Amino acid sequence: MRRIVSLAMVACLAACRGEPPRDPGDRELALLVDSLRPDVERAAGLPFRGPTTFELRSKEEVRDFLLEKLRQEFPPERQEGIEAVYTLLGLLPDTLDLKQLLLDLYTEQVAGFYDPERKTLYGVRGADPAQLRLVLAHELVHALQHQYLPLDSIMHLRSNSDRQTAVQAVLEGQATLASIRALTPGTDLLATPEFWQLFREQIKTAQSSMEVFSRAPLALKEGLIFPYLNGAEFMKWWDSARAGHPLPSLDEMPRSTEQILHTGRYDRRDLPVPVAFDDAEAALYEDTMGELELHLLRAVLQNGDQVHTEVPAGWGGDRFRAYRSPNGPALVWYLVWDDAESLGRFLTNTGRLLERLPRAGYRTDVSTMPNAAAPTLRIVIAPTGWARWSRLPTLSP
Repeated sequence: MRRIVSLAMVACLAACRGEPPRDPGDRELALLVDSLRPDVERAAGLPFRGPTTFELRSKEEVRDFLLEKLRQEFPPERQEGIEAVYTLLGLLPDTLDLKQLLLDLYTEQVAGFYDPERKTLYGVRGADPAQLRLVLAHELVHALQHQYLPLDSIMHLRSNSDRQTAVQAVLEGQATLASIRALTPGTDLLATPEFWQLFREQIKTAQSSMEVFSRAPLALKEGLIFPYLNGAEFMKWWDSARAGHPLPSLDEMPRSTEQILHTGRYDRRDLPVPVAFDDAEAALYEDTMGELELHLLRAVLQNGDQVHTEVPAGWGGDRFRAYRSPNGPALVWYLVWDDAESLGRFLTNTGRLLERLPRAGYRTDVSTMPNAAAPTLRIVIAPTGWARWSRLPTLSP
């Protein structure tokens, strides 16, 4: 769900709206970018290694650009697979067009963004000046990061969305912290617990003023906010634990959202357990959920309006596949746990709710795998007459 880098969600949520929109002009944009660069360098703790390329685009041009990015990121088969999985799990309604909703979300109030493929920072014509300044400070951090890390490649880990989200959380988290520092020189807002509470409250409050965002499904909203909010909290911890080392290297990047949510898991190198199917049969879609998605799933199935991530789920690793069938898509999902207690909690709180999720013509099976090397759960949601019920896909030893 969280596949496009640097679309300024934090700016959309926190921007000032008091000043009427006006076109900043190319020269004014250039002056603004140049004026922000020293503050961004100071705030991020990294010097720019070269110039920053920037351009102005109309809202229509930005929408066309984002539409093309979504087409690249969500080719028809991939979109079909993602929508099938999240619909079967109850995370998205059956009638939702995910690509269209993402386009509407990203263009609702976007004022600027950084494109790693073109190495260009874009400002949107007619954006509120205060909002544009905030956005450009945030996106300049991404331009700076790209001079130290290959953003265009590390943000396309399509085979493991959980790991991709963890990387995105580092990038967005640092950009969020650095942009706040850059725009509040001489203060140390980030050191006060009150700031973080206020930051969370402002994000939640701002949702109601954004028409598209406010009516999006809970799982999608929380997934979009996660890299900025939880990523900022992770990078705040990183700054204190790795003083003088402002940005993780490729080898140091977190491997899972579990490590973002629970820094102790990162600190002791609690790596995800490799989980792989034992056959090469083509599936409609295959990926990894990760701990964040488990918390989202529990909240949605419990009809909650908040997602609680404070307590580790005990997630070890997971892998799922979506298949086409004549009577509708099928899902096979294996989850490996740290211990039997963690498996039992998930089974009691989430697994049983999945079994009771109404879906006409479908069968849901949630089973433990007694012969597995580690505590393992298998979830199958498929049409009652699915041909593979008698020969379900299994895992590699």
